[in-house]
Amino acid sequence: MDRAARIRRKKIVRGKIAGVKSRPRLNVFRSSKHIYAALIDDSLGKTLFSASEKDLKQASKITKMEKAFSVGKAIAEKAGKKGLKKIVFDRAGYLYHGRVKRLAEGAREGGLEF
Repeated sequence: MDRAARIRRKKIVRGKIAGVKSRPRLNVFRSSKHIYAALIDDSLGKTLFSASEKDLKQASKITKMEKAFSVGKAIAEKAGKKGLKKIVFDRAGYLYHGRVKRLAEGAREGGLEF
């Protein structure tokens, strides 16, 4: 995938969405090896909390798709402890496919609504 195309898509997506305290933004970052998720309050410019596959205990024994699903569930669990149910999903210019989609499915299964 062309990096410039992803950056262009990212700007388009971020122009349409913003996270607020009652409905923070779930941002996804995907590298070739890892995947990260963070809940961000854009009104304060602050990251509320984050999760990555590096936090998982069994990370070395499962596939990337399973790791993405687990990261989604982990971020949903952290949000649930803070009483957050509704979020805005920011795919950061990545196509809603593969690991990004699995992370979103894990977050939904964990109880988040978007």
